[in-house]
Amino acid sequence: MHNIGKKEFFIALGVAALHGIFSLFVILSSIWLCLALWFQEPLGWLMTRLVIGFWIIFALSILGIYVTQHFFSRYTDVLIYLLGFLFGLFWYFGLEAKQDRDWNPEVAQVLTFEQQNNQVTLHNVRNFSWHEDGSYEERWETRHFDLNQITGVNIITSYWMGPHIAHTLVSFDFANNKPLTFSIEIRKEKNEEFSTLGGFFRKYELSLVAADEKDLIYTRSNTRGEQVYIFPVYMSKQERRALFEEYLHKANDLKQHPKWYNTLTSNCTTLVFDMVQAISQRQLPTDYRLLASGYLPNYLYDLNAISHDLTIQEWYKKAHVNPRVSQYNKLSSDEYSKLIRQGVPVPQQSKKIPPRI
Repeated sequence: MHNIGKKEFFIALGVAALHGIFSLFVILSSIWLCLALWFQEPLGWLMTRLVIGFWIIFALSILGIYVTQHFFSRYTDVLIYLLGFLFGLFWYFGLEAKQDRDWNPEVAQVLTFEQQNNQVTLHNVRNFSWHEDGSYEERWETRHFDLNQITGVNIITSYWMGPHIAHTLVSFDFANNKPLTFSIEIRKEKNEEFSTLGGFFRKYELSLVAADEKDLIYTRSNTRGEQVYIFPVYMSKQERRALFEEYLHKANDLKQHPKWYNTLTSNCTTLVFDMVQAISQRQLPTDYRLLASGYLPNYLYDLNAISHDLTIQEWYKKAHVNPRVSQYNKLSSDEYSKLIRQGVPVPQQSKKIPPRI
């Protein structure tokens, strides 16, 4: 056995650590780039998969796994890998969201509005009539609202993937009008299916849908069989109006500057949080439940935005929409909105604990 000095030992240890870090970088960067290519298919179905296959072999050769012969030399291969990955980054982050794709009819129209003081006119409000088999009759409407007549805000969670993940919607109550629901969704193209993993890789654009409650919520509670809950939240009159206007600003922004949906950072829950944060008088704490969106009601309960007159367990029982509507196949818009609120307490400001939204 050869004796080595302390200096040589630390040099060898440093070199081994660098090799380990670089190997981890090759593994992670290859996985990311191959998935980006897989979902984007920039060269078509066949050529993209051939490129992915070549890249995997090239990465394995650098790691010395299965393929030990270098393509050129160790340092040349590493340089080519780094340049190739850098090119992949420029390609990926250069992808632009668009408005002019062949969209699924559910998200084909873009929400626009006109506002004069308290009066708002919304164009392309969705009011589809849904059938049991998932088909629908298209109907896009123009609706008028008085922002001074907003009487309540409801957070609606629709569970489609177990208890941890839910789609978040926000519905506004009006004293002189039917409720209006906003939903931030992916903007699917025709014959395109949703992929949670694809949502990390600029697979879908963002869409903001404003719709009748019977459209957006009925599709989930009755047509798709998702478990839906409605939670009235306490917000001041000024905050209710400000949140509605934030949705209008978001619609205008998406119309002028299309954006990508991201499963983690730009989704139906995080964007709602951003809008609430923008109009809140207090700094709202970030929380894991903004990502595990199925627990969003628990987060709101802890913020005192949901009344503490009930426990959160009691709230889930009261807020559950499905038992009240699942047996009905034909309901008017007004009937549906009344049924989903049946037995749900109207939010009152806590006398003991001030709300934090």
